[in-house]
Amino acid sequence: MTPAKLALEDGTVFTGEAFGATGEVDGEVVFNTSMTGYQEILTDPSYRGQIVTMTYPEIGNYGINAEDVESSKPHLAGFIVRENSRIASNFRCDGKLDEYLAKHGIVGLAGIDTRALVRRIRTLGAMKGVLSTTDLDDTSLVAKAKASPGLVGRDLVREVLPEQARVWSEGLTKWARIADDMSAPSYSEEFHVVAMDFGMKWNIARHLQEAGCRVTVVPGTASADEILAQNPDGVFLSNGPGDPEPLDYAISTIRNLLGKRPVFGICLGHQLFALASGAKTFKLKFGHRGANQPVQNLDSTRVEITAQNHGFAVEEETLPSHLEITHRNLNDNTIAGLRHREVPAFSVQYHPEASSGPHDSEYLFHQFRELMTSCRV
Repeated sequence: MTPAKLALEDGTVFTGEAFGATGEVDGEVVFNTSMTGYQEILTDPSYRGQIVTMTYPEIGNYGINAEDVESSKPHLAGFIVRENSRIASNFRCDGKLDEYLAKHGIVGLAGIDTRALVRRIRTLGAMKGVLSTTDLDDTSLVAKAKASPGLVGRDLVREVLPEQARVWSEGLTKWARIADDMSAPSYSEEFHVVAMDFGMKWNIARHLQEAGCRVTVVPGTASADEILAQNPDGVFLSNGPGDPEPLDYAISTIRNLLGKRPVFGICLGHQLFALASGAKTFKLKFGHRGANQPVQNLDSTRVEITAQNHGFAVEEETLPSHLEITHRNLNDNTIAGLRHREVPAFSVQYHPEASSGPHDSEYLFHQFRELMTSCRV
């Protein structure tokens, strides 16, 4: 086995075994509490610039398949597990996790005490770190971790943007339908949605299509005029990586779209919607990442089990009067959903397309459709 080390900026060093690719990477070290879905986590562009630790002890046992990816390739900086399963067994499996990471140049670390690492992050907060198979000197690695750029103030969206606009053509897979107990709904009319892609998970576009929408995906750098030229019935704001505040171009575009078309935002899109509406955001201590986050819908009082992946949140004290809170995270009471009082626009801080409930949050896509129905131009 090839030795590998993870060094944190506070001087802590973990020694384990490398898997996947060899090399050295830096990033913000975070953790995800999901028991399954590691392939979706790997390919979620929102993890750009992060070294992700899985809290579930064994990862890789059901392998990799071509259908469950959320983008064209993995985007995270590094991947840490307690144990990398030697056997991948599933009727849909067409490869192993180790091989997949190696193919895409992602450095993996196994065999460390992930509980100790996660407890440290929960206590001290997410930290900058370096993961290496080439430099095994503790002092050198800690110095590199301290000198690494981190996430705050960086525009990571530009590193995961699509190169050009495209028409989305893919619905939910057969297996997703079985897992979600879903069948394609029948709608009497179609709506055209322009999705601003800041690092969008593909399952979002699939769910929009299932809700009877024709989806045009545009880069998150598109201007309001370029989007309105597509004559959409609604605009979707996608998830994406990193700090929302440096994204002046996106905030300006969204501000110019509000009131002209119905808007629905998810995750980073939620934060950008809030910023465009006059609120501010802040960095969470260690973020929300996992498939078991409880959120309460304040309108219905129902609790939804949600999937989340974000390190920033909307600051409640800065909310302008025209924004109202619709959902709350029940773990820490942070804002998990917003609605504009004056124009047709709303957002959530979680991922309704991830089907954690599994159907708890599916209504949001239909809510967006109803909003477009009432505002159709």
